[in-house]
Amino acid sequence: MEQPTFAATDFLQLSIAELAPLIRNLQLSPVEVTERCLERISQLDTLLNSFITVMSEQALAEARIAENELVNGRWRGPLHGVPVGLKDLIDVAGVPTTAASNVLRKNVALTDAPVVRRLRSAGAIIVGKLNLHEFAYGGSGLISAYGPARNPVCPERTTGGSSSGSAAAVAAHLCFAALGTDTAGSIRLPSACCGLVGHKPTYGLVSTDGVIPLSWSFDHVGPITRTVRDAEIMMSSLAGQTFGFPRTVVQSERETDIGALRVGIVRDFFFDEIDPGVESCFDFAVKALAEHVREIKEVAIPVDTDRTVSTAESYAYHERFLHTQGSEYQPATLQRILSGRDTPMATYVEKRRELDLLRGRTRDIFTNVDLLLTPTVPIEPPLLTGLTDMATLRKHELLLLRNTRPFNVLGLPSVTVPCGTAGSGCPVGIQISGSAGADYEVLRLARLLEQLQSPAAKA
Repeated sequence: MEQPTFAATDFLQLSIAELAPLIRNLQLSPVEVTERCLERISQLDTLLNSFITVMSEQALAEARIAENELVNGRWRGPLHGVPVGLKDLIDVAGVPTTAASNVLRKNVALTDAPVVRRLRSAGAIIVGKLNLHEFAYGGSGLISAYGPARNPVCPERTTGGSSSGSAAAVAAHLCFAALGTDTAGSIRLPSACCGLVGHKPTYGLVSTDGVIPLSWSFDHVGPITRTVRDAEIMMSSLAGQTFGFPRTVVQSERETDIGALRVGIVRDFFFDEIDPGVESCFDFAVKALAEHVREIKEVAIPVDTDRTVSTAESYAYHERFLHTQGSEYQPATLQRILSGRDTPMATYVEKRRELDLLRGRTRDIFTNVDLLLTPTVPIEPPLLTGLTDMATLRKHELLLLRNTRPFNVLGLPSVTVPCGTAGSGCPVGIQISGSAGADYEVLRLARLLEQLQSPAAKA
């Protein structure tokens, strides 16, 4: 059967950076842009299932306010009048926050999460709440009370998770960007599977207040976009000043020139069981990069695979629901939640202290290199037809999240950017990670890699 196409053919295919001057100069109106997004959602989302709640009336009301501000000479910045979506873990006042679960189907938020307030302050239009793997507890995106979201780039394969709807909506041009959450890779994995840019900021840089937790010690909120520049625009709103990262928070003091960067390739652990097509794309991108940086060499980093802290924290959050609503969870989610039930307090405290000590030593990683490169995901997005039993699904999810999770453990900034397509035609992502607070440098190198992938650079 012929697969549907989700490519946009009008201004919806523009990046935020391209759209912003058209809106600012009133060549496009926020109302017109929002109406077109809502129209496209109504046309395509019955196939994609990326949205749980479409906020049509609220979005149009916000768009009219944004347009009126422009007419009266007030421009809030490059997100002014730009439709964005939110993973349905993030609170919006008066709108359900369901976590894609029957447990929270009637849970209506009382206030906006701080990240929503920041986006609205920048003029962004919130068009809706996006589907996800239930309670963000999985890497496939297949388990949701609302059914799984569909990958618009490779419809026969998984979107990756847990921010499945966020990636699907951005890739299908239903909105210009989305917020996801990332506890083990849930921004970067679906972004890589859908050919997008996904940025997990430094731990603590972006507020997680008003966001349903999976594990407080590892949760991050960050943008999913179609370009690196758009991720920078989103981060400027989420992390600080409107027109650029605040220097004291996310920009390295040394203002490293790209040509002076020392880049480390991490092969141990991160290349185990790698698909040949993924490795080929990665190697090609590294070869192109070698001409633009000072040095590329292989390095090793500490990898802690213990899950005591994350499973214990997940159980601690969900315990309040288990006695009265345990039957309302999807069975696979409930099984994962219960895996943290019997963790002794002393064991949790010991493992949490070990995590703090490990994070305190991350500077040692960057003694001889400035940034790290790995494949984002070691395998191509699995075929949906191959994920029919829980044992197979769990095996694939562990592999899908294997390369991203270490940087949640370490709390380091990490971004995925497309670096080609594998033999199946599905996108491949390359992951760039840096020292704590080096979000600016991570995104700078991501932009260079993005440029090296452009048709002009390859010609």
